[in-house]
Amino acid sequence: MLRSTGESDFFMTLPSLVIKTFDGVAKIPALEWERLADPNFPFSDYAFLQALEASGSVGPASGWIPLILTAWAGDCLEGACHLYLKANSYGEYIFDWSWAKAYQQHGEPYYPKLTAAVPFTPATGPKLLFSKAADRPRVAALLIQAAKDLAVRLKCSSLHFLFVTTAELPYLRSAGLTIRDSFQYHWTNAGFASFADFLRTLKPKRRKQILREREQLRSEDLSIRIITGPDLRPEHAVLFHEFYLSTIHKMQATAYLNLEFFVAVFASMPADIVLILAEHHGAAVAGALYFKKGDSLFGRYWGAIKDVRNLHFEICYYQPIEWAITQNLKRFEAGAQGEHKMARGLLPELTFSAHWIRHPGFHRAIDGFIKEERTEIKAMFEEMRAHQPFL
Repeated sequence: MLRSTGESDFFMTLPSLVIKTFDGVAKIPALEWERLADPNFPFSDYAFLQALEASGSVGPASGWIPLILTAWAGDCLEGACHLYLKANSYGEYIFDWSWAKAYQQHGEPYYPKLTAAVPFTPATGPKLLFSKAADRPRVAALLIQAAKDLAVRLKCSSLHFLFVTTAELPYLRSAGLTIRDSFQYHWTNAGFASFADFLRTLKPKRRKQILREREQLRSEDLSIRIITGPDLRPEHAVLFHEFYLSTIHKMQATAYLNLEFFVAVFASMPADIVLILAEHHGAAVAGALYFKKGDSLFGRYWGAIKDVRNLHFEICYYQPIEWAITQNLKRFEAGAQGEHKMARGLLPELTFSAHWIRHPGFHRAIDGFIKEERTEIKAMFEEMRAHQPFL
């Protein structure tokens, strides 16, 4: 079994900076961690990561064992990277199963590996966290080198940073990691005054399709309710967990998150949560969960206990876009996959990950694979631009 215990004796120093590893964010003072908080990304906040740990959603049972790297100047936290020791590739959404298979075919272990990511959350945001006063290039170099050294010490095959920001790419490149391209569908607010204003920017075919879908839904006698902030109650967490499980069962997927997680985040970060419910005669029949911070909205999960045509489009795309416009938000990430999102006004955007492979031979092979994949993605983007939904 893969294990990590307490504060590690592993450390590395530069003048006035010390790197320490912890086996969970709960071992770090919350006020210090929040000094590193990103203004537009809720998933590296202390409350979110601590809820994953306290609920048991991460840990040995899920194959996500926390190993938190922290950079300290005395008692002040100047930077951090939330790593996880992985015994599998589940819940990452940057797929490396073929790499693991290649290792197996050559009699080499691919697991364990180290991954810097938000578990079960394919959202772009910083994986290298800094205080406002930090010397970012220096702290980044120290954290990445410490992550490499930790991978070697734990006999990991590789180190991976998933869904990183463009600002982090220079740090990762300079440390010798290979950048891998992927893409998702995101919505960007072009200064729309209303949802109708947004619709006017779409091609007539797409505009009519959305209007037709929303009109059809109005005949179902449903009402839509948006709940956030102090209006969220513990019973909303219980209700949404039921919707979450309904989707898991329909998709025959794995329920990574448990009820304790939803109860925890609804209680600890209500200002960041947006719950959209569809109700029939006062009873909720479907729901979608979003996280909001700063200028950004992130779609995470949805579920329904009643099959209603076009309801998924309404509460997973149209309602959050309309709400984002009213709140003057700049972007909406609707989650992984889904080419159908283009017809609803979401456009493909590149996302990035970074990878360090210890074995020289596999490093060369995977680097070649990533270059070929990048060429294919570029060609795919050119084709999708020809079918984009805007005028």
